[in-house]
Amino acid sequence: MSTNTVKGPVGPSAQPSSGRARRFSPDAASLQLWLMMALTFVTGVVDAVGYLGLDKVFTGNMTGNIVILAMGLVGGTGLPVAGPLLALFAFAGGALLAGLLLRGTPDGWSRRTTALLAAGAVVLAGIAAAVPLAGGHPKGPFAVALAALIAAQMGSQACIARKVGVKDMTTVVVTSTLTSLAGESFLGAGEGRFFHRLWNRRAGAIAAILAGAAAGALLMQAHMSIAIALGAALTAAVAVLGHRTRHSR
Repeated sequence: MSTNTVKGPVGPSAQPSSGRARRFSPDAASLQLWLMMALTFVTGVVDAVGYLGLDKVFTGNMTGNIVILAMGLVGGTGLPVAGPLLALFAFAGGALLAGLLLRGTPDGWSRRTTALLAAGAVVLAGIAAAVPLAGGHPKGPFAVALAALIAAQMGSQACIARKVGVKDMTTVVVTSTLTSLAGESFLGAGEGRFFHRLWNRRAGAIAAILAGAAAGALLMQAHMSIAIALGAALTAAVAVLGHRTRHSR
């Protein structure tokens, strides 16, 4: 009488190793949401740096720069003109360059997304290293140049966020997010519990930029380089973690 022999492992150990890897892998969509939150926090940090330490120039919030520029052009306000104007052009240039480099790539995360964020982290780290050259308090053309470099990175970041396409996560603007939060989330047709309507990704984006600005202001009291270095570190971390969420291209 012949006996059938079962070949290979049996039981839980017979499961493919890829299944075990998937078990411990975070959901890509959820991770990308949190990564965009982190970049929104970075915007708050560098905007605090720009306004408090680089002659009242917003490096991420271009609406604020337009308002400051308009008031500065009137005269008698003591507000800058060159800084906000150059930041506007730099932001647009950063977005233009990122848009050209991302052209033709599928929506979502790609190798180019990672490369652009990594380059941005290097730029911010270089700025953090350059600040001590001005004694920790950049003034005049040097301050304007630093603000413009940060604004160029924020323009690139905004373009990247659009390409990744996480809903309500522009990373640089929260006015429209606040409008959606008030007009849609609070009065969300009774869907879900009130707390879930109150606290969602829109509220999270607002909280992230608020917390980032507060952190930036606090770190500025120690040294400007520390605040910028925090932005560089977070941007680098987002690049590394985001790279893991992409599909093979």
